[in-house]
Amino acid sequence: MFNKIMVPVDLAHMGELEKALTVAADLSRHYGAALCYVGVTTSQPSTVARTPEEYELRLRAFAHEHAPDSGHEPTARVYNSHDPAADLDDILVRAIKDVGADLVVMATHLPTHLDAIMPSNGAKIAKQTKASVFLVRRDLAPE
Repeated sequence: MFNKIMVPVDLAHMGELEKALTVAADLSRHYGAALCYVGVTTSQPSTVARTPEEYELRLRAFAHEHAPDSGHEPTARVYNSHDPAADLDDILVRAIKDVGADLVVMATHLPTHLDAIMPSNGAKIAKQTKASVFLVRRDLAPE
């Protein structure tokens, strides 16, 4: 049913992605689908990497450490942006085409009142591509 699963990954916020990563790995095993982890970075040094090349090395290492045994070698793609927050949706839409993904598994942000006027990344991506988009909500903090 699914051949290629794309997972957007932000190496600076791995804890927030754990559920989505687990779901992607489970779906990959179930369908025997290849996983592609996609990251977006800048050319400016960050807490994760000093250069886009270093970011790519870290993302590739992450992919090999966390991908399930689904019969496919995991892949990683890094896109460079001057403003990742502003460019994220467009970059992810392009990445879906580049990768040939038919399913995108991505973590959501915690819901806020701004969701009424600003659609989520997942909603924008679902409208602009033919790929199915599976949004995985982060765990809410215990009350």
